[in-house]
Amino acid sequence: MAAQTISADEIALYDRQIRLWGVKAQERLRTASVLVITMRALANEVVKNLVLAGIGSVTILDDHLVTEDDLGSQFLISDQHIGTNRVLAALPQVKALNPRTSLQADIENILSKPPEFYALFDMTIATDLDFETLKTVNAACRLANKPLYGAGTHGVYGFIFADLIEHEYVIEREKPNIATQIKVESTTRSIIAINTKKENGKQTEIVTKRELYSPIILANTSPLPSEYLTSRRRKLQVPPLLTCLRALWEFQSLTGQLLPSNSHADLQLFTTLATEKHKELQLPAETLRSDFLRSFLQNLGSEIAPVTAFLGGQVAQDAINVLGQREQPIQNFLLFDGEESKGPVYALHPIFPPIDTPLS
Repeated sequence: MAAQTISADEIALYDRQIRLWGVKAQERLRTASVLVITMRALANEVVKNLVLAGIGSVTILDDHLVTEDDLGSQFLISDQHIGTNRVLAALPQVKALNPRTSLQADIENILSKPPEFYALFDMTIATDLDFETLKTVNAACRLANKPLYGAGTHGVYGFIFADLIEHEYVIEREKPNIATQIKVESTTRSIIAINTKKENGKQTEIVTKRELYSPIILANTSPLPSEYLTSRRRKLQVPPLLTCLRALWEFQSLTGQLLPSNSHADLQLFTTLATEKHKELQLPAETLRSDFLRSFLQNLGSEIAPVTAFLGGQVAQDAINVLGQREQPIQNFLLFDGEESKGPVYALHPIFPPIDTPLS
């Protein structure tokens, strides 16, 4: 993704956001190419925000046809599109949002794509995939050395997962009294460069940081950060949504089903898996309440516009920051509970011994 000089017309068009993140970041956006997988309500919001921000090229991939169920929360289609491919139905409405963005439709099955396919894009945003498919797409993106966002919603609940592999970004802030040092801040974050600039009589510090990420296959089995494991108070604050998502993904892997049915066998298996996942996370048993399990199961597979709008905006904003190399991105799992209006972020990574500790 090579930045090109932005035109005067584009500066006028994107004036408001250029004031937020600068001309250099906007130049990176206008040459960026993004792949969005699955065109449901969540992806509608993601694509809308990317296109309005001036992303250079967006490819939307989905091999499914529009059904009546799609009409409830998806604002880019109508009943006249029933039976038409989701992407082809939505594309004219997306194009009208910003004719400057190049749009491509891909109506093939995502599992037919080889790893080199993902090398064509600067970023992939995969929405509403089952765990096995998300895991496959994540592995292919890693082979192509390209960042991935995975996101999904189930009614009032949702998540965002980020695997940016290794990402460098810049934070600009007022120069502090105590000098910032090049150092390792955490197991995933390091300060790698520090510069300063003076504008309007103010000293601004420009800090470059590097974040390291884990693929979904590892993040999904990783413990909570140590500061949670050593504090019962913090454990009590971890939403059971994390447990239920892990149980759902394990259910999908074991049964090959997308969602549990209302059968006794499926509900019993899901409840058993949720109990096991809760124990693996070392969370207090009382936080996995029966009413939450019931609510989660009742919300599975549904789309609610305010939830998809919020999460779609979050995904797009984080992706824009990453492409523009500005601000700290999600590290690495955001959980959203619409009932509680909360969206905590957890850094879920495997625990490795320190480098200087011998392996036994």
